[in-house]
Amino acid sequence: MLHYTTAEEAVGLVSSGNRVFFQGAAMTPNRLITALCARHGELEDIEIVQMHTEGKALYTTEPYCNTFRVNSFFVGGNVRRAVNSPYGDYIPVFLSEIHLFFRRNLLPVDVAFIQVSPPDRHGYCSLGTSVDITLAAVGAARKVVAQVNPNVPKTHGDGIIHVRNIDAAIYVDEPIYSTELSEPTVVEKQIGYHVAGLVEDGATLQMGIGGIPNGVLGQLGDHRRLGVHTEMFSDGILPLVEKGVITGEEKKIKRGKLVTCFAV
Repeated sequence: MLHYTTAEEAVGLVSSGNRVFFQGAAMTPNRLITALCARHGELEDIEIVQMHTEGKALYTTEPYCNTFRVNSFFVGGNVRRAVNSPYGDYIPVFLSEIHLFFRRNLLPVDVAFIQVSPPDRHGYCSLGTSVDITLAAVGAARKVVAQVNPNVPKTHGDGIIHVRNIDAAIYVDEPIYSTELSEPTVVEKQIGYHVAGLVEDGATLQMGIGGIPNGVLGQLGDHRRLGVHTEMFSDGILPLVEKGVITGEEKKIKRGKLVTCFAV
């Protein structure tokens, strides 16, 4: 059984000199991050490791950046300025190999901040829509602090954590981060038209973030038997699933299944 505490008490597990991991994308635990930033005056030399987080990333702004230094595996808009300054770094690495930094103890994690679903009757919480590198970071962390949210969807597979492995937890009932699907520009649609012409029926897709991937997806409505094996996907893929364009029937790995690491 989880015993909930306040965000202020939960982030008390972080000490000066620690390396702290933040779960990302829609699961970014912003309530915990804000509480940690409030301690900037009493802490020093905190390294933040992460992939792609959502929110303001307070830890990269004044005065917090004097205490927290981001060391990111991915450069999103909220950390780009920090990475281009003396207060941040970027680690160039294949996304599929990031987990090895944790599993091989190349970047030992002192505390992991995550957002999860409430525990089921067996005591397991789901990592929700962002398993990606979080599973490896949680397994390597000395301490785990969880933001438990009933709005986190319970996803199947091994992206789970048992309550006995959570050292501190807070309860938050608020929507998880989401983004509105923007209409591709004229240029993005034209790029999408040309790229879609290179996609054969039965192909497996990997896509990224932004208007161009959605511009491509919007031009694939007449294709057949497409599959998906990707790091992430956004709403642009859903009409193709509903229309029966994406079936995965010709995939060599996980045939008939749409495979992803995180979703927004």
